[in-house]
Amino acid sequence: MGLLVDGKWHDQWYDTDKTGGKFEREAARFRNWVTADGSRGTAGEGGFKAESGRYHLYVSLACPWAHRTLIFRKLKGLEAHVSVSVVHPDMVENGWEFRSGEDTHRDDLYDFRFMHQIYTRAAPAYSGRVTVPVLWDKYQQTIASNESADIIRMFNSAFDNLEGVNTDLDLYPDALRVEIEAVNERVYNTVNNGVYKAGFATVQEQYEEAYAELFDSLDWLESKLSDQRYLTGSRITEADWRLFTTLIRFDAVYYSHFKCNRQRICDFPALSGYLRELYQVPGVADTVDIDQIKRHYYVSQRTINPTQVVPLGPLLDFTAPHGRNRLS
Repeated sequence: MGLLVDGKWHDQWYDTDKTGGKFEREAARFRNWVTADGSRGTAGEGGFKAESGRYHLYVSLACPWAHRTLIFRKLKGLEAHVSVSVVHPDMVENGWEFRSGEDTHRDDLYDFRFMHQIYTRAAPAYSGRVTVPVLWDKYQQTIASNESADIIRMFNSAFDNLEGVNTDLDLYPDALRVEIEAVNERVYNTVNNGVYKAGFATVQEQYEEAYAELFDSLDWLESKLSDQRYLTGSRITEADWRLFTTLIRFDAVYYSHFKCNRQRICDFPALSGYLRELYQVPGVADTVDIDQIKRHYYVSQRTINPTQVVPLGPLLDFTAPHGRNRLS
């Protein structure tokens, strides 16, 4: 895990000495907004028009933030409109990288070797972490967005005027937005990012604080999902998919690798059934690659796992009956 400084690549892990052993995630730098007609709102958002073939998505199958965008691309029927390149799961001294000899892990636009070259193509003097997902604008030859929360919102509605897009699916409905935002805030801070706060902490106190917040929220989610089918009621929303990408990685990676080991997700009856139900939504399983997920974390994060040995287990069956129909 490195970063760019004035357009130059540096192989540098997170400096937790400056934060008292606490992991702090860097905010996304590219926050442009794709709209149906390319118009700008009162806050200045917009300027990028939703057009078929204009955008290219750079993702990792291992990264939970990138995984969100793949799910929305699949469910909204955007595969014919937004092309995609997948980085290799190993993210070591050169950061996210491509393998030009492999069809599955190559840069389909420029045949670059490294993801940081995409960033410097957009901003030659860029300083900051090089992350995925990236929504690339082929027309303007720049990064439209590298914020997953924004990209999924764009995918949810901005492209609805294009042929074949699933306009019946709205994962951010007006009537539920206040509740979605409230759930998202807690889940992001204590679960999505919470596992990283625990796993990347370098001081016992910071680890224990993140661990406690994580399992407090998992207990809260277990209680909520024992009485209702989804996080905001009877329909799947953005909030559910944002949680899903952490849950699907939990037992395989976060439980052991990040020391989040009070319980596995399979030990929570409601959460585990909920996870299986979401996995079984048509198309979603196609976006899940547990082998790449495990390889990325155990091989790439040598500060945590210096041997780079990838565990063979656990045995996971997300196709088992979920039993959630009783909550319809």
